[in-house]
Amino acid sequence: KFAMVAPDVQIDDGKGTILISSEEGETEANNHRKLSDFGIRNGTRLQADDFLQDYTLLINVLHSEDLGKDVEFEVVGDTPERIGPKPSEPTAKNISNGSDDGAQPSTSTGNQQ
Repeated sequence: KFAMVAPDVQIDDGKGTILISSEEGETEANNHRKLSDFGIRNGTRLQADDFLQDYTLLINVLHSEDLGKDVEFEVVGDTPERIGPKPSEPTAKNISNGSDDGAQPSTSTGNQQ
């Protein structure tokens, strides 16, 4: 749903409980467990990040009895039009003086005091 390539997901409670790790085999034992097995309830926050895409989400878990048939979860809230990392924008660089900070070479003449 969130277009993550190598996600790491942990409970945002300061304890660092990792639910999903991008490291192979590290959290495979969690795959068949329920969220409630980890103490996740209505109002719990999860932090999901994808280091490969420099992409982080905070997820608020809200319990609902009103989901449609065969619907396990629903993403709602303030979401961008396209879920996932923003494409990198090209940046114009002025490197006439050997740096990309935009500084221009001095054009002063004479002795200034």
